[in-house]
Amino acid sequence: MTSTLFIGTYADARGEGLAALIRDPYQPGWVAGVANPQVANASFGVAAMGSGTFYFVDERANRVSAWGTRPAWHALGTIPSGGEAPCHLALSGDERRLAIANYESGEVRLVALGEDGAFGEVLTTYRRDGHGPNFERQRGPHAHWVGFSADGRWLWSTDLGADRILALPLVGDPAAATPRVAWQAPPSSGPRHLLLHPRLPIAYCLTELASTLVTLDIRDGDFDARATISTLPSDHDGESLGGAIAINADATRLWVTNRGHDSIATFALDGDGTARALGHVPSGGSSPRHLLALDDALICAHEDDGGVTIFALKEGMPQSDPQRIALPGAVFAIPGNAA
Repeated sequence: MTSTLFIGTYADARGEGLAALIRDPYQPGWVAGVANPQVANASFGVAAMGSGTFYFVDERANRVSAWGTRPAWHALGTIPSGGEAPCHLALSGDERRLAIANYESGEVRLVALGEDGAFGEVLTTYRRDGHGPNFERQRGPHAHWVGFSADGRWLWSTDLGADRILALPLVGDPAAATPRVAWQAPPSSGPRHLLLHPRLPIAYCLTELASTLVTLDIRDGDFDARATISTLPSDHDGESLGGAIAINADATRLWVTNRGHDSIATFALDGDGTARALGHVPSGGSSPRHLLALDDALICAHEDDGGVTIFALKEGMPQSDPQRIALPGAVFAIPGNAA
């Protein structure tokens, strides 16, 4: 059972750094611990279980930091992210490579990692020009998510600015490879996050600008759209943006957040990966930016107001009375298991 969570916060929203939440041993629920001010503006992070290393983006300073945890928490180093406003990270299956998505400028960087988790050489940095029809949001490429294929042959990245998913082949020298368009999304949809099914050759794409969940079949590094479902209630007619996506361990439930509608949508996943909408609950704050699924709870971090809400799950449905913890500027959550 997860007993510690780390919560990234934005400094300009009064965040105090990387905050800790600790499961209360004396009563149900969680309590806030001490924040680490050295890990500022961490809008995303990943953990290498083998080395016990945590990696965090600093979205404002355009850098990525590495932190060892064995035997105690200590800094391993900091590197430039390779672009502007890094927002997402991914570890390869062997935990020897780290991918970085830079939202504002559109670059994706691939970095080698040592056995101790420390940064190694930059393997490649690439950017593919493009834009979308939404003038305010899509004047250029915006890399928002990165991830490795299960077989390690591909590095995928979503491009919110040009309505596409890119695929970089990793067989051979990554620096000599050219990213290709693995899926062209509908115009103005803005692919934000991709979630890979843990067992099936399926991915789920959450679009930010269209607020849709797109089920994609994976074929040799490319994606084919199978079905598209709105993440919003049918009677909603206001502005809203897709936010975060999460899945449970047995791949029977999937959740997404709606920023503007400020809700969590729940989807059932059938045996073949088909998604069916089940309903919505209020997220408990403003602009739910990140979701983390635990065995017994769903954690939601709110970027604008509301801190962190912790939902109990009943048959995969978030219950309507979450625990609320005031953490200004909360933007993402990660388990502390690697420490």
